[in-house]
Amino acid sequence: MSGHETFRVLTGREIELLRMQGCFAEDWGRIEVAEGFDPASVRNSHFSGSVRLGRFAGRVRLPGGFEKPSGVYNAVVSNCTIGDDTRISNIGVHIANYDIAERVCIENVATMQTNPGATFGNGVEISVLNEAGGREILLFDRLSAQFAYLMCLHRYRPKLIDRLRGIAREYVDSIRADRGQVGTGASICSAEEIIDVRIGPFATVNHTSSLRNGTILSSQEAPTTIGVKVIAEAFIVAESSFVTGGAMLSKVFVGQGCQIGRQYSAENSAFFANCEAFHGEACSVFAGPYTVTHHKSTLLIAGLFSFYNAGSGTNESNHMYKLGPAHEGKLLRGTKTGSFSYLMWPCRVGPFSVVLGKHNTTFDTGDLPFSHLEARSDGRCAMIPGFHLTTVGTVRDEAKWPKRDRRKGVTKRDAISFEVFSPYVIGKMIKASRHLKELQDATDRSVEEVAVGGTLVKRLLLRTSQKYYRTGIEMYLLEKVVQRIEAALDDPAGDGQSAPVSAVDAVYSEDWVDIAGQLMPRKRLVDLEDALETGSVATLDAFDAAITNISKHYRHDEWVWVKKAYEQVFGVSLADLTDEQACEAARMLLKVRSKFLNLVTADAQKEFDESSRLGFGQDGEAGDVERDFRQVRGLYEENQFVLEMKSSIDRLHRRIERIEQAIGQRQGTERIHL
Repeated sequence: MSGHETFRVLTGREIELLRMQGCFAEDWGRIEVAEGFDPASVRNSHFSGSVRLGRFAGRVRLPGGFEKPSGVYNAVVSNCTIGDDTRISNIGVHIANYDIAERVCIENVATMQTNPGATFGNGVEISVLNEAGGREILLFDRLSAQFAYLMCLHRYRPKLIDRLRGIAREYVDSIRADRGQVGTGASICSAEEIIDVRIGPFATVNHTSSLRNGTILSSQEAPTTIGVKVIAEAFIVAESSFVTGGAMLSKVFVGQGCQIGRQYSAENSAFFANCEAFHGEACSVFAGPYTVTHHKSTLLIAGLFSFYNAGSGTNESNHMYKLGPAHEGKLLRGTKTGSFSYLMWPCRVGPFSVVLGKHNTTFDTGDLPFSHLEARSDGRCAMIPGFHLTTVGTVRDEAKWPKRDRRKGVTKRDAISFEVFSPYVIGKMIKASRHLKELQDATDRSVEEVAVGGTLVKRLLLRTSQKYYRTGIEMYLLEKVVQRIEAALDDPAGDGQSAPVSAVDAVYSEDWVDIAGQLMPRKRLVDLEDALETGSVATLDAFDAAITNISKHYRHDEWVWVKKAYEQVFGVSLADLTDEQACEAARMLLKVRSKFLNLVTADAQKEFDESSRLGFGQDGEAGDVERDFRQVRGLYEENQFVLEMKSSIDRLHRRIERIEQAIGQRQGTERIHL
């Protein structure tokens, strides 16, 4: 940690100088220094136990660009190693049992110490998802969303859970130590107490109140900040994250690129990559990647989320006042809850759905994506399946998530599939469409509403919702096939030899699963779990490699799934596509996707209609409304999103024209090998 291999004891002259400068040691013989040590940089300090001091020749650069001289000033130091050019200043009680690297600044800290056998937040069990227990996650600083998901949710495979916990326990034991560490370039200023906390390189800990039993992962490329008035115990905060503004954390994991602050409080919860949590409260929450809650009075409790946006005042209940808070809620990826929505667990909501109102009944719409779920006055849920497929918000979300990936380090622990349309969602849409068709055929026309998964759907909407889903299914499958056609046509030899082909080990499953943000065929999940149970995957490195391997095969697995689904939906085999069939697929894509994008832009246009102008032109005359609105919101025709949608349609036209021209110019070939 110090960078020096050898230290020497102080000379008599150095001890004399240190005493003259107000220093005291319980045993000067246990104070060692690096070559080049200058006693002039150590003043008014008290040393106990074994202490090693580096060479204090340079200055410490602080956040904001300020520089201060290195050295030890007005401090009580016990059993520490202090690296070169590090500054320790104004330590009120003591700093004890720490190895502190070079170029670190620690000042105005009351107490900083490591107790024997500390694990720094590793090994802490948190009761995620089920507040009554039974789904505990064991924290460790290499925890990924996928590892946590399996440990939490797959309790129906007890041998798997034993293996996962064994891997985690083994790692935790490797972390256990009697001394803490502060990494190179870290800055710790004005903290009241830091007990059993390991602090990574280039981390900033500034004006915190209390940190106990935790790890702050950080690196030069991905520095982490723990800020003002933070109180945290039994925690791990990963790289690139900001926890500040009076946040209160107890038994919490904060993944990479997260932002938590503005008095947010959380306990027994895990937040994975790029989550944002402000103002509200989380209790026993599994917050998968991109879970966002920004507003006051929002309580997330006993829920599973990912790519989730909680409206202000969102409230959830897991307590029936019978056998305790034992109920769980699962909002599948991309779900949104409107302001002051209320959900009573147990409940499951399908991907990319929107929930509005106070729901006093439970329901399961997990296989009905893009649904609109609104509470009626009697508390029951009225659903329009597939309604949000063509809303502007869905399209914007798909574009913004990759852009908002704040993870800066080389290692990104959580595997994330950003796709809105995938075999996972399209597979659900195919099932939903089939189910709605069966209901439509079986329901008498005199019936006004049909029960679906605990919700009520108007009979007349059964056909409409099938159309929504049909649009999404066709658009996705045709897009994937046309991409392959384009790649095949780009083959200079014209024989398809350089077109992308599926890897020989691609896996097919009709059902796909979403493992905390990572999409995969069910068979890949089962294979991974089998490997864990048999011991062929027995270490953290092996688990991470398996997850990475699944991600690498995503496109191959997806294509295998698309081929089978295309044949089922369109009745056309892709094994030997004729030129005519390829042109037909391209033209169908143009028709379906243009319709989709036009519906999206029509939805965006609602933001510019008359009702959206209410309140504009404040204190002006009637003509000022338009001018005020134009200055603030701009014109629909000039809106960047609208322009991008129209540009997408133009690009699609050019793609299809190019395909038709290329096929028209082919000679002696009538089939395309995809």
